[in-house]
Amino acid sequence: MTYKETLFFIGKCLTINHEKHNRIIVEKDLKAGHIDWDTVVKVSTSHFIFPTLYCNLKKADFLDYLPQDLVDYMKRITDLNRHRNQQIISEAKEINTLLLAHNSTPIFLKGTGNLLEGLYEDIGERMVGDIDFIVSKNEYEKAIKIIQNNGYFTNYKTDYVHPQFKHYPRMRHKNYLSAIEIHKELLIEKYADEFNYNSIKKDYQTINGISFLSFKNQLCLSVFASQINDHGFLYKNISLRNAYDVFLLSKKTTTKNAFDDFKKLKKPLNCFLASCHILFNEPKSIEFNDNLETKKYLEIFNMFLENNSLRIQHQKKIKRRLRTKGILNLIFKYIFNPEHRTWFFTRISDKDFYIKKLIQLGLKKPTPNA
Repeated sequence: MTYKETLFFIGKCLTINHEKHNRIIVEKDLKAGHIDWDTVVKVSTSHFIFPTLYCNLKKADFLDYLPQDLVDYMKRITDLNRHRNQQIISEAKEINTLLLAHNSTPIFLKGTGNLLEGLYEDIGERMVGDIDFIVSKNEYEKAIKIIQNNGYFTNYKTDYVHPQFKHYPRMRHKNYLSAIEIHKELLIEKYADEFNYNSIKKDYQTINGISFLSFKNQLCLSVFASQINDHGFLYKNISLRNAYDVFLLSKKTTTKNAFDDFKKLKKPLNCFLASCHILFNEPKSIEFNDNLETKKYLEIFNMFLENNSLRIQHQKKIKRRLRTKGILNLIFKYIFNPEHRTWFFTRISDKDFYIKKLIQLGLKKPTPNA
């Protein structure tokens, strides 16, 4: 199986319990016995949807078509992920209670928000990284201090941290499994004026005292996290994990309505929906504007799926461009942004910083405690 064939087979598997036509196709493929399971495992793992695949095949009663050792492995991984997600849910609820007690309302985002809201029939199917939540800019510094005063810490070994646009640096607690990210923004700076806290606060949902985005905004963030923050729109690739969330959310909200409030973000959103539409074999719930821009995007998207060397070449080109742009942006901020300028001068006046760099360059031997 080629990468594209594997990706599209997995895409159909993720929808078999909602889309009858995909269930028929997948069962026929499974009965034929020509599935390259090694490739399926590799691709589904790289896209963080291995447990998602298992849960959907199990619910459809298709596991008998799979090798038994693979079923056992998938079950073990999914059980571990379910246990981890139970811990994440518990930690998120404690954070919610803590912040509400201090009159600060966290709105949970992405995977954690979806788990808390009940988007998935089985919490074991979604792989979650950090616990992400956003608060208003007025509550941002206050929320950080509340969290820090309750045992959370960053990996920074100094009293100062590098200013970040979207969220405070990742924090952990010695008694908890998952890290947390406190957001003040949802998207990178270029697009933050179109989708931000003010955009989502109007219609966020609260169930049992826990707040998360409206279904429409959950769908938008699922797309933008991949297309904008992870630069999927530039790479012309797709994240199956984000696509699966979009598919589930398309059953709860009209996808075309997601376009209403955007200008710059309209094209990336529409192109991702178009990619999902073909990836999941044209489910009716995923609607998009079929225009010239979208056709051109899908043409390139398909070309990269079919040509591995061309895809890799393009990815390297985009990485170089983003790296250069990032360096220039940092230089600009160090010159014109007071917060970044203060951090920069504090950093270069730190003796430990120079010692660390000399050790990294091999110009100084580390001390036993270094």
